[in-house]
Amino acid sequence: MARNVEVVTFGCRLNMVDSEELARRHEGERETIIVNTCAVTGEATRQARQAIRRLHRERPEAEIVVAGCAARIDPQAFTSIDGVSRVIAEQAQNRAAAAEEGTRAFLAVQNGCDHSCTFCIIPLGRGASRSAPPQEIVAQARALVERGKQEIVLTGVDLTSYDADGLRLGGLARLLLREIPDLPRLRLSSIDCIEADDDLIVAAAEEERLCPHLHLSLQAGDDLILKRMKRRHSRAKAIRFCGELRDARPDIVFGADFITGFPTETEEMFTRTLGLVEECGLTHLHVFPFSPRPGTPAARMPQVAREVAKERAARLRETGDAALARHLDRQKGKRLRLLTERGGMARAADFTPARTPGVAAGVMIDALVTGHDGRALETASR
Repeated sequence: MARNVEVVTFGCRLNMVDSEELARRHEGERETIIVNTCAVTGEATRQARQAIRRLHRERPEAEIVVAGCAARIDPQAFTSIDGVSRVIAEQAQNRAAAAEEGTRAFLAVQNGCDHSCTFCIIPLGRGASRSAPPQEIVAQARALVERGKQEIVLTGVDLTSYDADGLRLGGLARLLLREIPDLPRLRLSSIDCIEADDDLIVAAAEEERLCPHLHLSLQAGDDLILKRMKRRHSRAKAIRFCGELRDARPDIVFGADFITGFPTETEEMFTRTLGLVEECGLTHLHVFPFSPRPGTPAARMPQVAREVAKERAARLRETGDAALARHLDRQKGKRLRLLTERGGMARAADFTPARTPGVAAGVMIDALVTGHDGRALETASR
């Protein structure tokens, strides 16, 4: 990023990609701080406003530019803050853009969302679904590999809605792997199982360089709660999808997002969510207690007590921790191909974290798994 530009990013990986593009756009200007906001919860928006006020106090001479979902949804809430010079409220274009993180790069290939989940305000901030042209994606990915990136992660707001003149996500993955034979790893970020195309399952089965790891936007395991969320999959569909992928790629590992304490959720409903961890064979969980976002239908529904939502989140995380520990147990004695990162850590192709002390970042190594600490594998280099 340009030296005269500092970016403070809130929210998702796609925001990180947007931040790099914003920094390039403002290169050459006087000292500028870009605050890239998130609107996924009311708390995320509050934190962004708080950060802007702090930055203005600490660096009153800097120009503060506000961008991101919260700025697009309610620009007036930010133009009224002392120190804000500009609010960028226009939608991002449907073009591929990348953000680099060590030896891994995040390549945004899709933006926006056409769905209306009752807990989510992001479609208002990101607009309708739109897909970047495949030739542009291939060119960006090739440039990243030429700069030494050994893993590219395809990302988007609703990644599985990618559709460029009939080319869906599975076809895009196969195109990238065919056109860029020197790319060691291609990974997909969060996907929606109801939108996954048949070619994605074929790609998982046939493309060894497509990482055997999928993170699923499941949110709940009870059909009535899923209906009230306006999710489009059922519990049975989620279980069936995981089974189909595991048949196609036996070494695949699944992660998932969950919300606990969604309005009207009973203990019985929550128990079905707990059970989904085992029935889908999930390993990496992201768990969030429900937080009402003003302006969404879910904020107007009968609420579950906040302490109940938090307590259920803790129980679901415990279930996830136990599932991860079982997965780590199964890796002991295996030799794994790892991509090293900063801080003495690395990732296997299935996203399993591993400790690799003393090994430089940015290299592929073969390592023997000697054990684990419940969170990450312990290894010995071969």
